[in-house]
Amino acid sequence: MHEASLMNDLMDKVLKVAEENEAGRVSGITVWLGALSHMSPGHFAEHYEESSRGTIAEGAALHCETSDDIHDPNAQDILLKNIEVESD
Repeated sequence: MHEASLMNDLMDKVLKVAEENEAGRVSGITVWLGALSHMSPGHFAEHYEESSRGTIAEGAALHCETSDDIHDPNAQDILLKNIEVESD
């Protein structure tokens, strides 16, 4: 359930930023995967594909940065670092 919660939070942020920017499409996102988030880039991509299906973020290019620092205060998190959007 931890992964589902992380993905729901991330998708809420992505869609909110897209809406605030009156985007027609999210073309790319960059995320930071904490060492204790239980996500590898491949695993994240699978969850992202499922979570974004049917939204304007579906099909966005994914860029993942990973951390191996278990002492980082965000080690359990997935952080949205950048979002690329396109207008209609």
